[in-house]
Amino acid sequence: QVQLVESGGGLVQAGGSLRLSCAASGRTFSRYAMGWFRQAPGKEREFVAKISSSGGSTIYADSVKGRFTISRDNAKNTVYLQMNSLKPEDTAVYLCAADRNPTTGRASSPHSYEHWGQGTQVTVSS
Repeated sequence: QVQLVESGGGLVQAGGSLRLSCAASGRTFSRYAMGWFRQAPGKEREFVAKISSSGGSTIYADSVKGRFTISRDNAKNTVYLQMNSLKPEDTAVYLCAADRNPTTGRASSPHSYEHWGQGTQVTVSS
């Protein structure tokens, strides 16, 4: 069982940056691929980024490509999302998720992930 806890959200002006963290419990973190999703009020959960279990492969949604970077530190059981050049449309609750499949395959489907955190709010003001 993997438990996930996100942190690092907050209020930032457009053009600013935030770094989200997702801390995982358990000794099997390094076997899981990890993903970030976001959900705005009244909208469906949206894929943001995914990283393979080794960290050697990443994939991004077109809407964040070039602005966001996903990374992980398996020694610290933590995955990160560095968000730069933030826009008001990035406002959402950001959730991390764990996938027993160690690759970046099937990245965009929430059904691919077995474990989810509670989320952290990111608000970007214009």
